[in-house]
Amino acid sequence: MRMILALVVWALAVPARAETTFIGSYIWASDDARIGGLSGIAVAQDGQAFTAVSDRSFFVTGQFARTDGIISAITDIQVIPITGTGAQGDSEGIAIASTGDVFISFEGVHGLRHFATLDTQSTALPAAPAFATMQRNSSLEALAIDANGVLYTLPERSGRATRPFPVYRYANGVWDQPFTIPRRGAFLVAGADIGPDALLYVLERDFTGFGFRSRVRRFDLQGQREETLLETGTFTHDNLEGISVWNDGVGLRITLVSDDNFRRFQRTEIVEYRISD
Repeated sequence: MRMILALVVWALAVPARAETTFIGSYIWASDDARIGGLSGIAVAQDGQAFTAVSDRSFFVTGQFARTDGIISAITDIQVIPITGTGAQGDSEGIAIASTGDVFISFEGVHGLRHFATLDTQSTALPAAPAFATMQRNSSLEALAIDANGVLYTLPERSGRATRPFPVYRYANGVWDQPFTIPRRGAFLVAGADIGPDALLYVLERDFTGFGFRSRVRRFDLQGQREETLLETGTFTHDNLEGISVWNDGVGLRITLVSDDNFRRFQRTEIVEYRISD
């Protein structure tokens, strides 16, 4: 009897695992040669307006048209050059504050830049000392912002397969490194977002030699409560690099975008899943 009671208490104490359900995938084909290489995305809370960033220093904005909640077209598309970047290239992560201020992370010169609006000159944020030691083309891949305007960024690689990924935080003009997240398997960091639930969502991908597989994990803002929400097989989706988490009125929805590397055999794919806790 004691054993049964102990099992019941344990079951009640362990939170139920979230259920992640595939909603749909939209292949975005465009005649505009600038639209591609999308490595970050931020979706507005209405689920329609979005801002994406290309790794060739362009913002791409538009509206999702939906049929029964599934993306069926993209309208009102604008392509805006990222200005004031100087020698920086390879724009990767995007985070938009509640004020409308936009922040981008870069791999070309490891650092972040701030945009008051998309079409204004950007200014560089101070760099954390650790950024100078990061690998070229493997640095600040992911960027997220919380409700208080605090920025969180992660490098693509941790420097060693057994070393966890460091999370860097920028608040009140000061950088620190409050926690790490464990590195599990061959997956590398591709994107990040902080959802309406104030949890950190990390998108990871692994190139298997034939195609890509993807994983989404989430954590609290102390790096605890790790939960794997999604792990796909090779060829399920393309090279997913951008993630945005928002509330669609039914539950939390994850919108993911792929970087086609401007290659004909890859595609720009926008994928959505719903999380039911």
